[in-house]
Amino acid sequence: MIKYCKLLVIVFLVVSCNSNNKKNTHEDYSINKENTILNPQQKNSYERGKLVYNNLCITCHMGNGEGAPRVFPPLAQSDFLKNNQEISIKAIKKGMSGEIVVNGITYNSVMAPLGLSDKEVADVMNYINNSWGNSYGKFITAEDVTKVIKN
Repeated sequence: MIKYCKLLVIVFLVVSCNSNNKKNTHEDYSINKENTILNPQQKNSYERGKLVYNNLCITCHMGNGEGAPRVFPPLAQSDFLKNNQEISIKAIKKGMSGEIVVNGITYNSVMAPLGLSDKEVADVMNYINNSWGNSYGKFITAEDVTKVIKN
């Protein structure tokens, strides 16, 4: 009887762990489905930007864009990003250091230059501007990045 009970518990655990009906506890925080409708050109830029973000930015700003408290600022629902698009473009292109205030919290970290082309900077800006509930700014092109960097 004890062997039967142990076997039943093991079978139950195996079946429950391999269930195809698992509850998904991770929401998709990528595209802002409520406010953003992307045309094909914008969608391509967004997808390229997502790849850049996942390769370079995710380590500090996290997969959900929330950053690391008091160390790396959030990009999700960021008042700084929303109100400082040109500074954000320059930070991605050239790096950034010194104090900034994001959503009322002061950050004083260093962001190294990422070595991205103007097109890659535009793509990652389009991704972060339209992710995690953000709907910031207009669609950014490589030409826009070039103009911002020259100023």
